[in-house]
Amino acid sequence: MGNVIAIVIILLVVGCCIASIVKNKKSGKSSCGCGCESCAMSGACHTGK
Repeated sequence: MGNVIAIVIILLVVGCCIASIVKNKKSGKSSCGCGCESCAMSGACHTGK
């Protein structure tokens, strides 16, 4: 029973992380949390803008 509870908690945490990433992506925020001015891949991340 303890294993089932631990797995459910882990799945909830992973689900919250994925939801946060999707929410940030839809709002146009960077997934890395850093500024893009010094990033070597800045041209590849925001091609739609």
